[in-house]
Amino acid sequence: MLLLCLGIVVFLGAHTVPAFPATRGRLVALYGETRFKSLYSIVSLLGLVLIIAGFSRYRDEGLIQVWYPPLGINHLTILLMWLAFICLASMGRKPGRIRGWLRHPMLVAIKIWALAHLLANGDAGGMLLFGSFLAWAVFDRIAVKRRGDLGAPRISSFTRADMVAVGAGTVAWVAMIFLHPILIGVSVLGQ
Repeated sequence: MLLLCLGIVVFLGAHTVPAFPATRGRLVALYGETRFKSLYSIVSLLGLVLIIAGFSRYRDEGLIQVWYPPLGINHLTILLMWLAFICLASMGRKPGRIRGWLRHPMLVAIKIWALAHLLANGDAGGMLLFGSFLAWAVFDRIAVKRRGDLGAPRISSFTRADMVAVGAGTVAWVAMIFLHPILIGVSVLGQ
């Protein structure tokens, strides 16, 4: 579980730097924009690798069950994940009503993903991983708002970008349902 904690600290720590513009500015001034972005990417990737390795090791050593999710909660989790994939897909180049309504679709998708997985996982490692991401996404949304970043502009009607977001999000969601056992080692349909 130590490796998982280290990965979370490294990954979310790197992703917290932009929430502090003065700190980010000093780092960019010190290293230059290109080198800063390269280091940011390397540290983020390292954190992600540590999270994957740490969570995998934790699961191999045996889950520490804290509570048992209610029977049938996986249906709600699957539905929430569909919404999360639509949020992600709404981040395309073209503006759309969904993207404008969400303002910051990536943060909304992370919050939905984390909440959905907190509902479906009652083990300590899952609670640590998904709870950390949920707390970070809430923090980052507050930080973004304080910086005055309004996000995507509001649009009054649905556009082609919205249809693409729903279609692409749905395709990615269905793909993940079938890939989840291969990539994550847990079947979402067999629970």
